[in-house]
Amino acid sequence: MNIPRFTLTQRVFHAMMALSFMVQSVTGFARMYGEGVWGERLAGLFGGQAGVLAAHKAGGIFMVAILLAHVVHVLFTSPRGLLPGPDSMMPRIRDFSDFFKHVGWMLGINKHPPLDRWAYWEKFDYWAVFWGVAIIGGSGLLLVDPVVSARHVPGWWLNIALVLHHDEAFLAMGYIFLIHFTVAHLRRSRFPMDMAIVDGCMPLEEVRHERGDWNARLGASPVAGACTQALPQTGRRAALGVGWAVVLCGWVLALWGLGEVFRRGL
Repeated sequence: MNIPRFTLTQRVFHAMMALSFMVQSVTGFARMYGEGVWGERLAGLFGGQAGVLAAHKAGGIFMVAILLAHVVHVLFTSPRGLLPGPDSMMPRIRDFSDFFKHVGWMLGINKHPPLDRWAYWEKFDYWAVFWGVAIIGGSGLLLVDPVVSARHVPGWWLNIALVLHHDEAFLAMGYIFLIHFTVAHLRRSRFPMDMAIVDGCMPLEEVRHERGDWNARLGASPVAGACTQALPQTGRRAALGVGWAVVLCGWVLALWGLGEVFRRGL
C-alpha cells in the first residue's frame, strides 16, 4: 500500500523549479567562464553569449515567478492553522531533537527517531531553496537592466547585488548538486531515485519504519488515504532517466566549478 506524500501541484512546482534551476546553472556557468573551452561550448548551445544572457534573464524571471506562485498557493490552499502544524514545512522545536536523535541512530547510539511527515533535513532543503531563490532572484532582478536599476537605487546597491547573486548561486549549486542529489538518489533506502516526488506516493512500510509519528497520525487503517493509481512502469523509467540526466549534469557543473576555483586561485 502507498500513502500520498506530495500533491500533484507540489510535484509540478518541484519539476518547474528543478528545470529553471538547471537552466540558470548552465547559463550562469557559460556566462562566468565564457572565455574557456567549456564556457564556449555551453554558450554555443544558446547561439553565443547574447543568447546565454537572454536565456539567463528569462530563466531568472521564471524562477522568481514560480516562487511567488508557490507562496500564493500555500497561503490560499492551506487550511487555517495548518502552517505551524505537523503537516507543514514550518520548523518546530522537535526538529532539533530529531536531528540529534538521528545522528545518534547513525552512530549506533540510539533507535531511529519517530519522524513526522517532513523530517528536519527536508525542511532545511525547503527553506534553503526558498531563501536562496529569494536572494538570487531579488539581486538578479536588479541586474537584469543595471542602467534602469541605477536610476532608482544607489550604484553601490548593484555592486552588492552582484556579489550576492554570485556567491549565493555558488552556494545553492554546491548544496543542490552535492548534498540534495546525493540524499535523493544515493541513499541506500532511496537508490536509484526517491520516486515519491514523481508519483507522489510513499510505501506504507517505509512510513511505519521511518516516520513513526506520521504513521501514528494516519491511524491503524490508512486505506482511505491510499494512493489508488501508481505511475506506469514506462513513466517511472522515463522519470528515472530524466532524474539521472539532471544529476549527472549537476555533478559535471559542480566539478567544473571547483576546478575553475582552484585554477584561478579563488
